[in-house]
Amino acid sequence: MGKLSEILRQQGKLDTIASAWETTEAAGDDDVLPKGEYVADIVKGDAIASRSKGTPGYRLTFEVAEGEHTGGRFWHECWFTEAAMRRTKRDLEKLGVTDLDQLERPLPAVFRCRVKLAIRRDDDGNEGNRVRRFDVVEVIKPEPDTFAPGDGQKSQTDAAGGGGRDDGGKVTAAGEMPADDAGGLF
Repeated sequence: MGKLSEILRQQGKLDTIASAWETTEAAGDDDVLPKGEYVADIVKGDAIASRSKGTPGYRLTFEVAEGEHTGGRFWHECWFTEAAMRRTKRDLEKLGVTDLDQLERPLPAVFRCRVKLAIRRDDDGNEGNRVRRFDVVEVIKPEPDTFAPGDGQKSQTDAAGGGGRDDGGKVTAAGEMPADDAGGLF
């Protein structure tokens, strides 16, 4: 491996990265956002298991979209336990999730939300953010892929009789779009 400057120079990014380094303030040791109301986008959803007991869950990644803390991230976990199921269903239904199979695919859009964020302190005194409530205020569908085959065009894979991929990453037969079982975004 070479020097960082050599790698950045080869990629044509030396000046850009050097400028960003000079003008960016280092993050604090604790990336906890202050409690309050935020406009934030749900940009990702991931299946998870808790560290202690392996409890299954689904983690939503929020990114602040407006205001002083734009770009800041926080997370909300939805747990699949008997005690938490009502809250989990409530929160996931806000995203159009009505069937567990939908969680096998990437989120179909970015969900702009109004979020009430609190600070929680664990037994060890560590602080972190906790989503108290969120409401979806806008669904931002991704821009279509300009390089994807359009109507009447087939990719080389499709022309050879193979499958294509839809936006959700599911492989389909001969490029057909899968049926939307839930009637929602997924």
